[in-house]
Amino acid sequence: MIDFDAASLLLQWAAGGLLFLWVTTRRREVSLGYGWLMRGTYLLMAGGAAYIGIFVIEPMAVRDIASVGVVLASGYALASSIIRRKAGVSGQVALAESRTERVAAMTGIEREAAQKDTNVREFDPRLDLIAPIIGFVGVVAAGLEAGGPAWLAVARFVVGAMFLGAVTDAMLLGHWYLVQPGLARGALLELVYWTGWLWVPEVVLLLVPVGMVSAINGT
Repeated sequence: MIDFDAASLLLQWAAGGLLFLWVTTRRREVSLGYGWLMRGTYLLMAGGAAYIGIFVIEPMAVRDIASVGVVLASGYALASSIIRRKAGVSGQVALAESRTERVAAMTGIEREAAQKDTNVREFDPRLDLIAPIIGFVGVVAAGLEAGGPAWLAVARFVVGAMFLGAVTDAMLLGHWYLVQPGLARGALLELVYWTGWLWVPEVVLLLVPVGMVSAINGT
């Protein structure tokens, strides 16, 4: 039987969510506010994982240290993004400028381009990779300590983290289109594809004995 706890769940969720945040931010299309929201949300989840792991349940050194690492790494990425906010997001700015030019060509109405500080470097999306890399170290460690066949537990924990992250990010990005009208569908479609691809191994791993079938029939 594979054991599971709240600290491992929250770390899974944070690691998977931050991984797919990078999948989105690397496109340089979604506005900065989306990254701030997601980093802040998953930072709190990782903080909850660390608190529960250290103070509530039996501590697990690698998992709990990884949770703290995720908090620090995502906090650093968040701070960097805020500091460099005046540089904007290159893809978003380029899209807005091209649409402004098309409207001006069709209507003759000139519109001032969005202000951006060219002296400030744009936020580097690669910073969003640090936290999930640290997080998945803790996820693997939690899987190894969960009991049952080690390969099965680790596979379930890792795939589960990715599936949770893809689903959650797709849902939140879908709602972000209300905040950023005109955002191209590519970013959301990429997360939807990942969700579809991860759904298959997620279900298969849950069916491997001892799995969901065993839980239903009592064996």
